Amino acid sequence: MNRTMLIATNTLTQLQKQMDTISNNMANVDTTGYKKNNATFTDLLVQQVNNQKDLAQEVNRQTPNGIRQGNGAMVAQTQTVMTQGTLKTTNRPLDTAFTSEGQLYRVLVQNGQNSEVQYTRDGAFYLSPVSDTENMLVTKQGYAVLDENNNPIMLDKNVSQYTLSETGTLSATLNNGQTQNVNLGVTAVNYPQFLEKKGDNLYGLPANLDELNMTRDQVLTDLDGALRGEVSVQQNVLEQSNVDMSKEMVNLMSTQRSYQFQSRAITIADQMMGLVNEIR
Repeated sequence: MNRTMLIATNTLTQLQKQMDTISNNMANVDTTGYKKNNATFTDLLVQQVNNQKDLAQEVNRQTPNGIRQGNGAMVAQTQTVMTQGTLKTTNRPLDTAFTSEGQLYRVLVQNGQNSEVQYTRDGAFYLSPVSDTENMLVTKQGYAVLDENNNPIMLDKNVSQYTLSETGTLSATLNNGQTQNVNLGVTAVNYPQFLEKKGDNLYGLPANLDELNMTRDQVLTDLDGALRGEVSVQQNVLEQSNVDMSKEMVNLMSTQRSYQFQSRAITIADQMMGLVNEIR
């Protein structure tokens, strides 16, 4: 296998990863609060051959000395884009949406015998009965929504009205006129590139965060206490995905053309090797 085939083969595998990323974006165009991913490329290791022994012969050369041979391209990073999506009015009291970029709700996810705090942008909440007198606030997947102290939110069953303030305080007005107030747990993302998508429209921190020389406090900031005023949320609406279908279609077609080009390079290289082998 010659270098042309090696370069094309390396690049093909990376282009497939980009197509997978684009396809995932398109599949989630109608997912509430979904944030698209963008894949960026970089060159693989480049080998330089200094074929000119006398550098004096290269005095008027405009390009760098030597011959550089690459090994294809690779996906350098797949980064989550946290731009704001459009808001859709639902007039449902437990439908909420952030109106500021980079803010996430905290939810409790059970992993076997262990539980883990994860994060979501999806503000479609529901009530799950836990006793004869209380309901637990959960996501559509059934994960418990946490308050500012990372405790599951329990609400009285005898509620006549739900009101959500702009700073994320949920007020439940009971049938007897009393009010139950709870602050939703909200976290701001400082470095989205360090978040991992965990499935079910959830985000989490990678297991090797220490190896990346980062801490949770560097990546995330809990908007509690004095930072509560930075929370920006709206009731009776849901945030739509920030995926632009037309742009994703253009990116997909461009990636497919690149894929076809690399496949054609392998075919031509194979034909050239066949011609060389036929020389007598």
